[in-house]
Amino acid sequence: MLPQQNKLIIIAAPSGAGKTSVTRHLLKALPGQLAFSISCATRQPRNNEKDKVDYYFITVEDFKCKIDQQEFVEWEMVYEGKYYGTLKSEMQRIWQLHKVPLLDVDVQGGINIQQQYPHDSLSLFIEPPSIEELERRLKARGTETPESLLARLNKAAYELSFKQQFDHIIINDELERACAEAEKLVKEFLNPNP
Repeated sequence: MLPQQNKLIIIAAPSGAGKTSVTRHLLKALPGQLAFSISCATRQPRNNEKDKVDYYFITVEDFKCKIDQQEFVEWEMVYEGKYYGTLKSEMQRIWQLHKVPLLDVDVQGGINIQQQYPHDSLSLFIEPPSIEELERRLKARGTETPESLLARLNKAAYELSFKQQFDHIIINDELERACAEAEKLVKEFLNPNP
């Protein structure tokens, strides 16, 4: 079982809700305590994403091999043919640095990890102010086709139904406030009052 000092932080949200922005803020605010847990993904890198920094970009075949070898803490086919997962070795790498893994994951992945580490994790659900605002943000990215936009919005509506399964819900109506709220919760989790 997991040693008590091995904590982890889970940031989950529907696509476009702002979890990556909140994650980046936390890493910048608490660099001595947190380290980004790099997930595996089978999709192509977006504009400025780098392999082994933002994700471990691997083939579907390699991903399925890792599933067979039970190398993932959690994994999911998030969209048709697009797999994402958190490697056990990545969590161990960060714990060996005496830091806390910060996981930026989809909603189902967040629930799965939280169930495996119920006493050692803090889970934050980043909620968009509305589906309409989420649609605006996703369109602003310029990476979505009409079909993929519809798929993401439908998935987001479904994922919002799971928000109560997380320790805290942060409504990202104003990014600076959402980041400050996340930072406060993480600091309390990492350094509980005696």
